[in-house]
Amino acid sequence: MTKALAPGRVAHRRALFGALDADGWSWATLKAFVWFIVIILLLGYIPDRAYYFTVNRTVDLGIMVWSPVNLCPAENDGLPCPAPAGALVPWQLSPTQLDLPEARTAGSAAQLGSTLLYVGGSNGTSPTTTTYAAKVANGNFSGWTAGPDLPDARQGAGIAILNGTAYLVGGAGADGAPTNTVWSMTADSQTGALGAWAPVKGVTLPEGRTGAGVLPLSDGILVAGGTGPDGKPSTKVWKATTDAKGVLGQFAAQPDLLDGVTDASIALDGAFVWVYGGTDTNGVSGAVQRGTVGKPTTAGASPAASGAAAPAASAAAVPDAVLQWAVKDAANVAPRTGAAGFTANGSIYLVGGSDGTSPRPEVYWATPDASGELTGGWLHLPVSDLPAGGLQGASAVQSGSNVFVLGGTTAGGLVKSSERASTAPQEPFFQLGIAGVVVPALQIPGEIGQQLGYLSAAGAGTLDFIILAIIGWAYANRPKVRGWWDRRRGRRPA
Repeated sequence: MTKALAPGRVAHRRALFGALDADGWSWATLKAFVWFIVIILLLGYIPDRAYYFTVNRTVDLGIMVWSPVNLCPAENDGLPCPAPAGALVPWQLSPTQLDLPEARTAGSAAQLGSTLLYVGGSNGTSPTTTTYAAKVANGNFSGWTAGPDLPDARQGAGIAILNGTAYLVGGAGADGAPTNTVWSMTADSQTGALGAWAPVKGVTLPEGRTGAGVLPLSDGILVAGGTGPDGKPSTKVWKATTDAKGVLGQFAAQPDLLDGVTDASIALDGAFVWVYGGTDTNGVSGAVQRGTVGKPTTAGASPAASGAAAPAASAAAVPDAVLQWAVKDAANVAPRTGAAGFTANGSIYLVGGSDGTSPRPEVYWATPDASGELTGGWLHLPVSDLPAGGLQGASAVQSGSNVFVLGGTTAGGLVKSSERASTAPQEPFFQLGIAGVVVPALQIPGEIGQQLGYLSAAGAGTLDFIILAIIGWAYANRPKVRGWWDRRRGRRPA
């Protein structure tokens, strides 16, 4: 016999497999949360994905925590899939139409506006005065033409582009001795035509330097190391600061390098300047020296020096400086000298160089973290090595998403060729993970793609709103909907 419930007690309906009271607050809160997520997905996430499906090469659906299935485009040319952060797409040897007019090594290369420059360098027997220029467009450059000659021959000089002006710093002259000259050249802002090289009035290095690392900063030019008049690698570091009108001032001493080097690579990443590789008094070096760049905490007899807070205007007027240098054995790279160095996408690179016996083809890169630590160390992929073999004395120029390596010396002698690599490998066009998937998208370029993307997003949002309105009406009229459903089921054949 079944026992009847006590008078006045109500049998509550249960929901979620009997776990919750169907008429209680817990079940109501859970339903509200679920519907909140559904509304966000329909009116926010799906229209957003519709836009990016139109304009992007790929679109991700869900949260890609980890993906065991990855398919990469052929343009990555053999890189691991997905490519490691900082990896270069394998180098391509440029066609002979893009060769320098003559073979050069130890020249200085940079991009001034839309013009690629290759300045000075050695022809194998002596320094030269030549400047070669090429126009950069669509990820490559045109054939080289003759630019303005230097006032005197130079090799091993450093070059920096600052405020639309090219500065050529130091270098060895025709007699092979280090020089202290600083020359500048500008390009016409309208036509891009190059002006003449001329000494910067009143500005020279404190003493002669060749093979120094030269780097543009936000407010001036930094010179580190190099070979001095005594023929030895130097520890000296100097900085010239521009005034409010952009005029370059004299070079002033900065904290010395911890190890004097020449023919090292130099790069700037965030608040840190990196001097790596080169030759010191013991031979080819793999040491990495990290300099911290910032505002000095004291500046002469300023209020900051006396302990008082400096006015904002005074603090802004204090130029940046190298505050200190640091080294760590764990951060060392393979010993290389005369390598081409550059920075891109938050990584620093070392290309080629000599190990002391012969030119090498390897390319290494490292990605500093926010505190300037190379926690991941230096990485190397054989597929990203130089295709033409070992190369030293070449010059690297980072232009857009590409980097060019120009000239240099191989085991067979000087070359006039160039090589190009992309610093932006493409992401996988298909990924399948535990919590999402990446699929190919339309990638309609330009303004047309953006407008179609907006239409796609608006269309998806409108359709989803209509779906939500229908669902809301159905919930508000459940008896009517249930009756309609029962009638539909009744018409079906048995």
